[in-house]
Parts: sequence; C-alpha cells; structure tokens
Amino acid sequence: MIFKRVGDGRPYPDPQLSSRAWAAIPPSQVRLDQLVTTKDTLQLAALLDEDSTFYGDLFAHVVRWKGDLYLEDGLHRALRAALHQRSVLHARIHVIDGDG
Repeated sequence: MIFKRVGDGRPYPDPQLSSRAWAAIPPSQVRLDQLVTTKDTLQLAALLDEDSTFYGDLFAHVVRWKGDLYLEDGLHRALRAALHQRSVLHARIHVIDGDG
C-alpha cells in the first residue's frame, strides 16, 4: 500500500493559503503511508513530465487536520517517489486549527 487512504475531496476547511504563504512553511519529510490523498485521479502527463514543478513549488503541500495528514497538492510527486521506491516525501505541512 502506498498511501494510508485514498480520499475523494477535502474533509477539512479550505486552507486558503497563497503560494507565498505555502513557501514560508519549511519542508519536512512525511512517510507516504501516513498520507491520505484528496484526489482519486491523476493526470498522467503530470506524472511523466520531468518539468512538472518548473513553475510550481518543489515540495508537496500537506494539511494536518484531526490527526491525519492530507495530501493537498503533489499527488504526482508522491507517486513518483513511490515509483522510485522511496517511502518518504518532502512536503510543506500546514496545520489547521481543530487538530486534536
């Protein structure tokens, strides 16, 4: 199993962070098997494109809410890591209030 769970949508409130706000969060390592996806489909072109992060953040975006880690953005990065047999992903983690 790659992920803890495959979700379909956000169960948490929209984080409403700008690109600049995400960039201010220092990246840390997250185990793939601790992540819950917020998308159940992937654009294959994004997975195969070597330059897919050229205009975006180099790190995945994760939201911690109610004890779970949700992959907000970066599904293609996470799958690429799994395909390279890596069990961790570098991500920026935003904690939403109410995270018991």
